[in-house]
Amino acid sequence: MLPTTQGWTRRWLPVRTDGGGAGPATPASATGPGARPAGRAGDRGDAAASGTTLVERVLAARGLVDPDAIATFLHPTLQQLHAPELLPGMGAAVDRLERAVRQRERIVVYGDYDVDGVTATAVLFHALKAADPEARIGCYVPHRIDEGYGLNAEALLQVRGDGAQLVVTVDCGITARAEAEVARQAGLDLIITDHHQPPQEEANLPNACAIVHPALSGGAYPFRELCGAGVAFKLAWAFAKRWCGSERVSKSFQDTLMRLLPLVALGTVADVVPLVGENRVLAATGLRLMGSTDLVGLRALVDSTRSERRPNADIDSEKVGFVLGPRLNAVGRLGHAAEAVRLFTEASAPEAAEIARRMATLNAERQRTEREIVEQACAQVEAMGMADDACRAIVLADERWHPGVIGIVCSRLVERFGRPTVLLQQQGDTCKGSARAIDGFDLYDALAACGSLLTTFGGHAAAAGLALPTAGLEAFRDAFVAVANARIATEQLVPALRFDCAASLAEFDLDTVLALQRLAPFGRSNPRPSILVRHVRVAGRPKLLSGGQHLKVLLEPPPGLPGGVIEAVWWNGGEHEPRLARGVPLDCIVQPRISRWTGRPTVELEIKDAVAVGQGSSEPHRAIAAGMAN
Repeated sequence: MLPTTQGWTRRWLPVRTDGGGAGPATPASATGPGARPAGRAGDRGDAAASGTTLVERVLAARGLVDPDAIATFLHPTLQQLHAPELLPGMGAAVDRLERAVRQRERIVVYGDYDVDGVTATAVLFHALKAADPEARIGCYVPHRIDEGYGLNAEALLQVRGDGAQLVVTVDCGITARAEAEVARQAGLDLIITDHHQPPQEEANLPNACAIVHPALSGGAYPFRELCGAGVAFKLAWAFAKRWCGSERVSKSFQDTLMRLLPLVALGTVADVVPLVGENRVLAATGLRLMGSTDLVGLRALVDSTRSERRPNADIDSEKVGFVLGPRLNAVGRLGHAAEAVRLFTEASAPEAAEIARRMATLNAERQRTEREIVEQACAQVEAMGMADDACRAIVLADERWHPGVIGIVCSRLVERFGRPTVLLQQQGDTCKGSARAIDGFDLYDALAACGSLLTTFGGHAAAAGLALPTAGLEAFRDAFVAVANARIATEQLVPALRFDCAASLAEFDLDTVLALQRLAPFGRSNPRPSILVRHVRVAGRPKLLSGGQHLKVLLEPPPGLPGGVIEAVWWNGGEHEPRLARGVPLDCIVQPRISRWTGRPTVELEIKDAVAVGQGSSEPHRAIAAGMAN
């Protein structure tokens, strides 16, 4: 295994640390364009064996060395999608759905309050309306605080009382066995579509007309990482083929499916599923179409976030993750996600514009609330000794904390303290909240190990929701910390920063960085390329930005080596300004980007971490780079 090093903020690891096998860029469960070929050049960690250009080295680090695999990855097309009928349960789901639409039964699409659930709801709504504009389709998403996640019996009885004959879930329902029984006894048919962790035993699945899920035990679907909107799109596609009676759907239905792809991309990126395989295809295609969408609600949301300086800028995964997604989520966190569903389904243009404005206001409120909770939680972590080596998990509860925001705060604490974090709001005799994991720690399994202390929990390896009796809080804290202490190695407590390969500053020319952009969309399992640069010098005096929060630095190559000065920015790196005197030699991990702030494209680097050359732990990563540079 290659050695690692410690930067000023994180420990540095190459993307490929082992000579083969799945790495962070392509999880073992992923298939398709991003899947890692085995036993090819570059598996030894020798980037030069796979090519000499920076782009080739990055691709090789991610397991892409075969020319056909590279071409597939760099050119995602809809032809790479798998047939929707391969999904388990799809045939039965389409049978029941077609009958319901043709007989004008009242159908309710039951979603979730996050971006994935909202977009999945809208996708299925529009697909069914495309078949029959007079179809009786309603939508339901639960209130995050009053009802909580997933199916609930009261809501099912309510929609049944309103005349619904069929409920189709999107992004939820896979563990709702008791609720499915309530629906059955009420005479309400149920189709479940979901992507969350299913029960291990088939006998524990809900009793439904059909269950459509890419990762069901015994299923043979080639790609198991779809999000809820992706599964909903597959159902819409299969339904369109059935409705049209042909593998080739009608032109009008084809247009509808294409119009829905931006919503699918929105859900896919915002739900942080791996952006490889089918997800890469759906995200890339949907993002490309998003800027010109004619969906009224999505158009209003996009227009409300356009920059006056660059009104026609492309929409990429980072804009979804940091701008569009948070605004949509803010409605579900601080209001009711039903408003977001209406935005994407039935709102008129004036109403959509007003909803988009309210989303911006709610998101600003969410940001203020988040900052307050982060400050309070960090103080509690320090006061309770939860940042000590003997405590490898954080469990906190407070009655002041807004339940719609603590999930985000969990992520902030994971970033700051490098520990899995559980944050709960105390509500009388009950605590409800969210949990987030660090790399290499399976949160779902850890909560299952403490399951006897919980009222309920659900989620996956990286994120979860849970509830427990307030009286059992201390017992749960002790049990969860004990599980974390047993399963987390000391080195895991320092957050890891992965880099693809090494390069010189001279390699960051405009054409090369533009070529790296072809790896987009970036996100989980396909992050923006991170590059190790060695022995660069600080040129001039760093400039503090935003009152000292951020930092702008000029970097130049070592004396005698080619390359000019490149501007770099270090977000939230203001505290390091005293270390960066002119001429200080640094090893850095950077992400090259194209800046169009001046109106013309220029190369800019984003510093992710740095360390002064000669500061103790800087030697090991030069050994790493020796085997990875050209």
